[in-house]
Amino acid sequence: MPTPLQIGPHTVQPPVVLAPMAGITNAPFRTLCREFSGGKGLFVSEMITTRALVERNEKTMQLIHFDATEKPRSIQLYGVDPVTVGKAVRMIAEEDLADHIDLNFGCPVPKVTRKGGGSALPYKRNLLRAIVREAVTGAGDLPVTMKMRKGIDDDHLTYLDAGRIAVEEGVSAIALHGRTTAQHYGGTADWDAIARLKEHVPEIPVLGNGDIWCAEDALRMVRETGCDGVVVGRGCLGRPWLFADLVAAFEGRTDAYVRPTLREVADVMVRHATLLGEWIGDEARGVVDFRKHVAWYLKGFAVGSEMRKRLAITSSLEALRAGLDELDLDQPWPAGADGPRGRTSGNNRVVLPDGWLKDPYDCAGVGEDAELDTSGG
Repeated sequence: MPTPLQIGPHTVQPPVVLAPMAGITNAPFRTLCREFSGGKGLFVSEMITTRALVERNEKTMQLIHFDATEKPRSIQLYGVDPVTVGKAVRMIAEEDLADHIDLNFGCPVPKVTRKGGGSALPYKRNLLRAIVREAVTGAGDLPVTMKMRKGIDDDHLTYLDAGRIAVEEGVSAIALHGRTTAQHYGGTADWDAIARLKEHVPEIPVLGNGDIWCAEDALRMVRETGCDGVVVGRGCLGRPWLFADLVAAFEGRTDAYVRPTLREVADVMVRHATLLGEWIGDEARGVVDFRKHVAWYLKGFAVGSEMRKRLAITSSLEALRAGLDELDLDQPWPAGADGPRGRTSGNNRVVLPDGWLKDPYDCAGVGEDAELDTSGG
């Protein structure tokens, strides 16, 4: 059993964190993951833009809704302006909107990086420091963590400098995705970088992220890097029971991994769609929102392409259940279904503001339009 992960006053045991993913890690999906984990671990909200939060955008206010059983309540914030970030964090603290704040510096999406946001931002060391300082100061007693990538590309690595800044400004823990912006989600995550960061900032917990597709990967990452915990993103797409496996693995119960039949997977699919409808307040919209999850849930199972298409265009729970009932639901968990899922393609062209790389300390050049409603990391 590894040492419990301590994030401020919160003990996370086992040291497993659900990564924020746009359009995925909303309250319904977090509920499923938490149920499978037995309430163990830390489950972070979708990324929230600080400007939208400060302006009390209606959609944003729904995204920060937590179920009464969520403890601790964890919000990830994305911001490019220290003042706005400070306002958002103080709002969270003063209005008791969450128990933990995570800062996103990992988004590699071109429409964010071209404005100097996301994973491009840590290259500007002084700006990064100013944002982190405002967040930690505004948070009061709430712990602040941050998630980042290795850097823009192999010639512009920022993670060691960013880690030192995080320590100096009072961040409670750091998560590192072992890829650069240029890699996007392609190639292989560099776990050696996670080990180097852990050696570089022994003062605070370091969490590893990237290429954790099954519970054994998580154990291996901790063993090989010395990291204090793991952050799991794409590996749990269409597989919220991965958190049951992770809990079992860290507790030494490797014979207790979940291997659901298609019937059991179908039941989870219907429950997921039902929860989305209840959360949105409209069954049809919930089922439509669920469509993106269908292929992930069915990965590896013998389901024909026509049926996959049909299930991916359903707009009622009745139609979803009826379609699933036509399948061979006695199929066992397929071999190989624990492998990669979600986005895996690389994107080697990093779009940055003009002159962004000339001076790593100049803070100019990040405008409010860098705060777009997207996420990743």
